[in-house]
Amino acid sequence: MRNLSGIKWILILTAGLLLAGCGPRGPQGPQQKPAEVGVVTIQTERVVLTRELPGRTTAFRMSDIRPQVSGLILKRVFEEGALVQAGDVLYQIDPAQYQAAYDQAKAAVAMIEANLPAVRLREERFKQLIASNAVSLQDYDNTLAVLRQTEAQLESGKAALEAARINLSYTPIKAPISGRTGRSSVTEGAMVTAYQPVPLATVQQLDPIYVDVSQSTAELLRLQKYMTDGKLSSESASRNKVTIILEDGTPYSLEGTLEFRDITVNPATGSVILRITVPNPDSVLLPGMFVRAVLEEGVIEQAIMVPQPGVSRDQKGMPFAWVVDESRNAAIRMLTVERAIRDKWLVSSGLAAGDRVIVEGMQRMRPGIPVTVTAAKVD
Repeated sequence: MRNLSGIKWILILTAGLLLAGCGPRGPQGPQQKPAEVGVVTIQTERVVLTRELPGRTTAFRMSDIRPQVSGLILKRVFEEGALVQAGDVLYQIDPAQYQAAYDQAKAAVAMIEANLPAVRLREERFKQLIASNAVSLQDYDNTLAVLRQTEAQLESGKAALEAARINLSYTPIKAPISGRTGRSSVTEGAMVTAYQPVPLATVQQLDPIYVDVSQSTAELLRLQKYMTDGKLSSESASRNKVTIILEDGTPYSLEGTLEFRDITVNPATGSVILRITVPNPDSVLLPGMFVRAVLEEGVIEQAIMVPQPGVSRDQKGMPFAWVVDESRNAAIRMLTVERAIRDKWLVSSGLAAGDRVIVEGMQRMRPGIPVTVTAAKVD
């Protein structure tokens, strides 16, 4: 009996709870307030695309100074690091033996020239006498052969004289180009040989100077495609102008000019060389320095630029932005981002002019929640 009484009370309590649940509901709790967010309204703008490429400086012209004759260095005429002009004497080789060889060749030519008139007259006399059979034909042939031999000796002597003169002219070693000299590898009293592998010094022209930078072929093909599709326009008047950034991060005061792109791709790096000519009147840039070149790639007339705080990334690293839709609710837009330009992202797809991008108050953002919009302050 006691068990039946317990079951009865349980049934009574269950029925009471069900009746209470079916009764009228009490007043609901307060609704959630719209989240306050700061937005930026997207406007198209004109953007000049630039690319920063690393490179190194190279002398505009460079000449290794090597002797063309062997001998003893009598003196070094220039100062290391000084500016020299083309034709200036840098070293003087002892000219004594070359002067003697020149004088000897000159005397040999003079001796032949002194004998030549007598041989020529003898040939002319024999030529007249042979008509009257006063001399034999063999005697005339011998005389003619001596004349031609003497004339040949004269030409050979003149050639030897010219060779001796050239060798003598090589004893002063002159600068082939104008520029700044480097360190000298020899001093007075050193013995040098003709066309030795080690240069005596190097002369380099540093004004202007070359800057060689590398550009990937993938980037080059992408730019060409954008030009073909009309996404980029080129301003030829300014596109060849290049800004140089020095190794310490400071901009170089003078602009360079893009001269040409190499036609050969480096298979190891997949890049081509771009050569830039830069004025260098104060020799600030020296050969071998690391610099960065900022080149203009083209112009986008109606670019979509989004402040960097307005672009986030999901777990897969894909960029997206929170926007406010027409119902004043938060929504997600997946983006295609090209590059960062200063404090903004260049967006190629996903947004359009007039879209309101949330840049402040995104901490508890969820799709579809209502938001209260205020204009964000973006520098």
